[in-house]
Amino acid sequence: MGRLFGTDGVRGVANSELTCELAMNIGRAAAMVLLDNEDTSEKPTILIGKDTRISSDMLEGALTAGLCSVGANVVHLGTVPTPAVAYLVKKYNANAGIMISASHNPHEFNGIKIFNSDGYKLPDALEDKIEALINGECEKFAVPVGRNLGSVRTAPEAIDEYIDHIAGSIEGSLEGIKVAVDCSNGSASATARRLFTKLGADFTIINDTPDGININEKCGSTHIEGLSDFVKAHNMDCGVAYDGDADRCLAVDENGELVDGDFLIAICAKALKDIGKLSNNTVVGTVMTNMGFTKFCEKNDINFISTSVGDRYVLENMLENNYNIGGEQSGHIIFLDYGTTGDGQLTSVQLLSIIKKSGKTLSQLAGIMKRYPQVLINVKVATEKKDQYFTDNTIKTEIDKVEEELSNRGRILVRPSGTEPLIRVMLEGEDYSEISEHANVVADLIRERLS
Repeated sequence: MGRLFGTDGVRGVANSELTCELAMNIGRAAAMVLLDNEDTSEKPTILIGKDTRISSDMLEGALTAGLCSVGANVVHLGTVPTPAVAYLVKKYNANAGIMISASHNPHEFNGIKIFNSDGYKLPDALEDKIEALINGECEKFAVPVGRNLGSVRTAPEAIDEYIDHIAGSIEGSLEGIKVAVDCSNGSASATARRLFTKLGADFTIINDTPDGININEKCGSTHIEGLSDFVKAHNMDCGVAYDGDADRCLAVDENGELVDGDFLIAICAKALKDIGKLSNNTVVGTVMTNMGFTKFCEKNDINFISTSVGDRYVLENMLENNYNIGGEQSGHIIFLDYGTTGDGQLTSVQLLSIIKKSGKTLSQLAGIMKRYPQVLINVKVATEKKDQYFTDNTIKTEIDKVEEELSNRGRILVRPSGTEPLIRVMLEGEDYSEISEHANVVADLIRERLS
């Protein structure tokens, strides 16, 4: 698999790349690294949550075995969203939390995300230590026997505690809001119905019957067209869609038009600014944030900070500079006043509360920002060649040529995916036909030289 940890934990095809043996070793190594230098008079506690993939049970068993084998007690949360693990690890005073999920990827993939005792994803340095231990690059820790082994218990109350936390992030109810909720046959299938019932919304849930292999299949935030059609057909006020582990959210307005993460952040940031709660008058995004968002910030006298792609890098900047909202176009949005990671259901509840309080439609709220045309092409390449576009002179020359031709009218961004064998070619500018032509030329060249 190359380097184990990508931009969002360890990820690969379950039982082929992400094997049971690897999962067990990740559990053992993570416990050893995270608990090094801590008080060991009591057994540490590690939470494990999972999404609905057929392989999640298998990997849960392997992780559990690894953790117990080094003396850690394990609490099984069951099927929960990723942000529930991040929230509960701190609420339960656990030493760490682990989420088994490959997020928006197809069902054959799975992944392992690790959170520290404060509910934050691990920094690169700790991931490197875990990987070194797995690879035998440092001294192995002694393993316990007998009564010093770890044990396992379940936490059936976990889901309701997480739901209460999300519901408590807004004042009042969502009564009168007619919303469609797409659970992507993933983790939100275990929480969304109870959440929206608690908040009093007039809601309809779709894609909440997971069977182990239908997660993200033509549904959820990666296939928004189904939600769009549903909203229009049933005259809903809007719709919200999550991905497989519900750490991201996208929306559609009453006309079925997509309202992506940039628009959602703009709407929420403006609402925070209007009530004097936009910390340091700043929003954090990434290099993938649409140019229209920067124009929105300029118009509304809001500072914009751009980071590398990945919600972990957005979060690092937010924590370092005391900002309270940031995220990505893909729908990973962090409300640091309420959570330590992207949370799709939290985002949707915040959005729906703004709609109700404003008395405006979602399309009217989204009108505060104009989206610049953007073309994104994902080019499948050989895994071992994913980083070679940095050094391929032919590809570099073509990218430089495009940058010069676009000048101040647009931009090009080429980067490898942190989780898949893809190179993403993104162009943005005033003229869609122009950027589309450039994007296809660059994508074809990468495909030709690196596939």
